[in-house]
Amino acid sequence: MSRVNLRDAEERQGSENGAAFVAAELKMLAEGPDDLFPALDALEGEEYRRVKTRRTFRFELSDQRYFAKLHYGVGWMEILKNLIQFKLPVTGARNERDALQLLEQRGVPVPTVVGFSSSGSNPATRQSSIVTKSLLNTLSLEDCCRQKLVNVPRKYNLIPEVAQLTRRMHEAGVNHRDCYICHFHLQLEEKDQKAPTLYVIDLHRAQIRKRTPTRWRVKDVGSLLFSAAEENALKVSDLFRFMRAYSNKPLRQTLLEDHVFWSKVLVRAQKLYLKNHSQLSPLLR
Repeated sequence: MSRVNLRDAEERQGSENGAAFVAAELKMLAEGPDDLFPALDALEGEEYRRVKTRRTFRFELSDQRYFAKLHYGVGWMEILKNLIQFKLPVTGARNERDALQLLEQRGVPVPTVVGFSSSGSNPATRQSSIVTKSLLNTLSLEDCCRQKLVNVPRKYNLIPEVAQLTRRMHEAGVNHRDCYICHFHLQLEEKDQKAPTLYVIDLHRAQIRKRTPTRWRVKDVGSLLFSAAEENALKVSDLFRFMRAYSNKPLRQTLLEDHVFWSKVLVRAQKLYLKNHSQLSPLLR
């Protein structure tokens, strides 16, 4: 990957060294001074997403890799569109920062937040940024499936781990809203594959409450099963293994006590699958 270009940051800071300035700013865990956002915006790195309202990129600084998301303001039209659709608009990086820090406190593996800034009281034009440590030597479960890196024994250990992470996220009061297998990253080349290390990423749309409502748990779990079905990553026995681990109950018990929940989950997964296919996945029938 390319290294960052700090020339603009250096010019912006005058006689100060741009790299030293940004490194100092990245140590802050709460709102920083207004200089953090433009300093990050001046950096160049490996871009993952760049649209009018948001930029996501990875960069190197002092031989360390970081991941940055910059929010430029969504505008009133986007906010109104979301409200009309009864959706909670995402207007900045604070949401993701709070979700990541809460999950880290609850022992859910997530990228570590090392920098955050927010400026402006107008939600339509507010500029904010979040910087996390880049995950090293990891790959999304979606890519693992496509590259056929998950053999049967490894899948046997991964499925309950994904289910338990999702349950722990919901128990912490966080629902993801983009809960697909591409947002679970597996640590590669681990010696003990019986205890895989998985990280939950990309929580910029997450919601935080004291308790995750059933409606949002259904949406997260249904989306997760849909994305696994898309990659032909599950069999019926794997689905049952997931259900046991997510419910933290024997399969017979969760089928009896939680049958309404699991029925709604499968309906959610079916609807998502039918958007892209002419027939249902055999797994979801």
